[in-house]
Amino acid sequence: MAYNEKLANRIREQLADLPNIKEKEMMGGLTFMLNDKMCIGIIKDEMMCRIAPEMQDIVLEKTGCRIMDFTGRPMKGYVMVDDTGMKSQKEFEYWINLCLEFNSKAKSSKKKKN
Repeated sequence: MAYNEKLANRIREQLADLPNIKEKEMMGGLTFMLNDKMCIGIIKDEMMCRIAPEMQDIVLEKTGCRIMDFTGRPMKGYVMVDDTGMKSQKEFEYWINLCLEFNSKAKSSKKKKN
């Protein structure tokens, strides 16, 4: 198992009522796309959150949150949250809502067909 299936199911339940949700396996994990834009992901046992870049310094102070450096360099607007940062439903929903809020403003990285 390349990613935490229990966490995946927890995210699926939270996103179940939203239209335009797609799941894609990528980066050795699972990514949830909303409106063809990366929104939330799972890499091993951590949740990857795509958030507003201006929120990054604020959320990095929260328990269990660290900057995403998947490629060896920090990625602005992406953070990783381990299980200590989302133990309660309230904490979990905080991260999900942060991702959903930014998704409406995020630019799609979908490649245009020629």
